[in-house]
Amino acid sequence: MRIIVLFNLKPSVSVADYEAWAKATDIPTVRGLTSIAGFEVFAATGLLGSEDPPPYSYIEIIDVADSDAFGVEVTEPAMQRVAAEFRAMADNPLFVVTRNIEVQA
Repeated sequence: MRIIVLFNLKPSVSVADYEAWAKATDIPTVRGLTSIAGFEVFAATGLLGSEDPPPYSYIEIIDVADSDAFGVEVTEPAMQRVAAEFRAMADNPLFVVTRNIEVQA
């Protein structure tokens, strides 16, 4: 399963503060979960072919290798702390659960 998280920062949160936290806490903590196959955080820089600003400033891609283990790990105290810190910075994030559409050989 892949989860795509789209969000902007709350007005009271600076880019520098969020990105420092993401590098020091969010990324290493989530990547350290045994249920996670990959985790990346991206800063949106624009819209292809447009001068309009992107609707979201940040995108997270969470590749979950084991959904059952993920459900358990996110309830652990370390992840609850990280999730609370994230909620304090992210303004109404959208968590989009996806499935891959593959071509059969």
